[in-house]
Order: sequence, then C-alpha cells, then structure tokens
Amino acid sequence: MKPLPTLFLSHGSPMHAIAPGEVGDAWAALGKRLPRPDAVVVASAHWESSVPMITGSARPETLHDFGGFPEPFYAIEYPARGDPALAGRIVGLMHDAGITAGIEGCRGIDHGVWVPLRWMYPAADIPIVEISVSPARGTLHHLALGRALAPLTEANVLVIGSGHTTHNLRDWIGRRAGNEPLPYAAAFAHWLEARLAAHDEAAVLDYRREAPDAVRAHPTEEHFLPLFVAWGAAGTDAVPERVVDGFENGALSRDSFLFTRATPGAVLQPNG
Repeated sequence: MKPLPTLFLSHGSPMHAIAPGEVGDAWAALGKRLPRPDAVVVASAHWESSVPMITGSARPETLHDFGGFPEPFYAIEYPARGDPALAGRIVGLMHDAGITAGIEGCRGIDHGVWVPLRWMYPAADIPIVEISVSPARGTLHHLALGRALAPLTEANVLVIGSGHTTHNLRDWIGRRAGNEPLPYAAAFAHWLEARLAAHDEAAVLDYRREAPDAVRAHPTEEHFLPLFVAWGAAGTDAVPERVVDGFENGALSRDSFLFTRATPGAVLQPNG
C-alpha cells in the first residue's frame, strides 16, 4: 500500500462550520481527491498539554470550544467514532521514539478537528483520534512527534495538523472582511511556502528568528506547531503542495499544505 500524504490545514474561524465559503469547497475537494483513509489522526492547536495526549474514547463528543457564536453552532454534531486501538498504537509509536505520551479517555474532538472534517468527510463515517500539542516543547519536539507517526501513513491513516499559517487574533478582530492581507502576514506566508519547497528544515524549525515578523504572525505558537506534526509524518524531504490559500480579515493566512512522501511510488492517487 502506498503511503498516504499528510495535511496541514489552516482551519479558520468556527464560522466555517455553517458558512464554509471557498475554504470549505477546498476541504470538500480534498476529501474527494485523497484516497479514503481507514482512520484520521489530527494534531489540533485547540488542545494543549504538557506532554502529548491522545483521545481514547470510542465515541468522542463534539466539543463546542468557542463562545459568542449564534445558537445553531452549538447544536452541530460530528458523530464520528473514535479508535481506542489506534490511540494505543500511537502511544506505542511515541514510546518507541522516546516520547512520553498518554491517553485521555473522556475528551471529545474540538473545532480544529471537526470543522474541516465536516466538509472533507460529511458522513462522519471515518474514525478519528486527536492529539494535543505541547507549546512548551517547541518545534523540534513536534517534528519528532510527526516522524513517530509516519508508519501510520503506510497503514492507510491520514495524519493532519490543524492550526494556522498565521494567527494573530488581535489583528484579525481589528480588520474588516475582504481587506487585502496585512503585509507581515503575506510576507510570513510567502516565506513559509518557499522554505518548505526548499526543504529548509533548519530555517522552519527556527522560524521565530528566521521568518519575517514571526512573532507578530504567531504571538503564541500553538497554531503553528501542528504544521511540524504533519510535515514530520510525511518523512524526510516531503514534497509540499499548497492546497488552500487566501486570507481571513487580512491577518489569518489560510495557506494549507499537502505533504507527499518523497519516495518512489508514493504518489497521490485520486479516488475513483
């Protein structure tokens, strides 16, 4: 079986759950383009912990981990099953890589997971396991975590990192929809795409010093760290493809990437 590619998705506002727009169309197209996985593993920016944690529930609830939205948002359910056996395998893979991890048996799936999957796999018929991020552990830890997950791509498991290419909420709130991208957000997004294409691992790992306006693009790191999980899971010298682009309110880059393993025969095949 050919390894599945991996994905880094800029998941945007929870508004996409009801008003998907162009980004929802792009997610739906990805769901049709990718080979159908047996399970989906998502590292989400909206679950932070000191060590990696993995959801172990067989029936994870849909978390409405946001406030101030219209009432219909809180009625949305994404009733996908969990996969306790896969959660256990992930803990084992991390242990083998020297990474301490645990299983959280009660936690549901947050909007960083179910909002894009609602459009990628609307039938909610593919099991989901969520993984937390650990901002205090930095970029190299999350790249190593992704590499520990790489064997899953050979077992028809889709690995996704769900965060954002840029994520400055103060600037996002202060802008009007439809504005041109803020120069710093555009510069950071362009830098990232170029460094990924150049396989410049050292620069991306050290992005807070190497990238233009990195601290403004990411005042905190939790929304950028899922990139490293997806990138690492695709293996060394993974080939990036930008599959979503654009900006929300000028400040949030929606750039999202598909990473294909750079080995002979590991070519993305569309669904028939």
